[in-house]
Amino acid sequence: MRALVHRPICPLMTRPTCQCERRDEALSGMVLELLEEPRPGWYRVRTPYRYEGYASAADLLIGEGSAARWAALPKVVVRKGLCDVLSGPAVACCPLTTLTRGALVAPVGDPDGAGWQRVALPDGREGYTRRSFLGKYYEKPRFSRAEDLRRAVTGTALSYLGAAYRWGGKTPVGIDCSGLVSMSYLLNGVVIWRDAQIQEGFPVRPIPRGAMGPGDLLFFPGHVAMYLGEGRYIHATARAGSDGVVINSLDPAAPDYREDLAQSLTAVGSIF
Repeated sequence: MRALVHRPICPLMTRPTCQCERRDEALSGMVLELLEEPRPGWYRVRTPYRYEGYASAADLLIGEGSAARWAALPKVVVRKGLCDVLSGPAVACCPLTTLTRGALVAPVGDPDGAGWQRVALPDGREGYTRRSFLGKYYEKPRFSRAEDLRRAVTGTALSYLGAAYRWGGKTPVGIDCSGLVSMSYLLNGVVIWRDAQIQEGFPVRPIPRGAMGPGDLLFFPGHVAMYLGEGRYIHATARAGSDGVVINSLDPAAPDYREDLAQSLTAVGSIF
């Protein structure tokens, strides 16, 4: 059986309780596979990118009907960091919900002359948001040319600069290291593993350090970053003084050099 996420953010926990570690977050409009119901009000779920965790039933619309109805609709993805869906096509209207980058909505008709787009939410409500806040939903790689895809994934990663660090997070509200790199690829139509490691069955493969280019991934013990070129990389870190998405350097002469990371690089991974 499947379920549809209808809350802006659905935490996926390591156990069927809120009193434990968060593993991941499913975003509004994502369809999850239900694996079991270990206790009332909780489900063990699997995401489309094969990650598993426990979700509260309150965040889900349970049943094939909701999932099938949603799957039949055309969808666009929220590209803005935060996006209000309003009750009417005016900034003063009441917000129905606030979505994060990566959430899915279904467009209803074309934008009006003022740039408002009517959208359907997973729970069936309809509202309005700016068309400029939305983008194409890619289920396959956005570009076939490696240079274009590298530019796209690094640009997406840079759009999270300044976001706070959140363990298990993957939105501009809060994001962790693997959330940052996996969302940067997912928003460009490429599914990579959600954790800070190279996982068999996913497209990232190890490459020599000397061959790394923009968009490739740098792996450290328990941590992952995205290489930007010229010795610089972007990552989400909980280190005091950073506390979120920042850019650092592998160059010892650079003012933002992180010796602890530069000296502990274990692998470089690439899909290219």
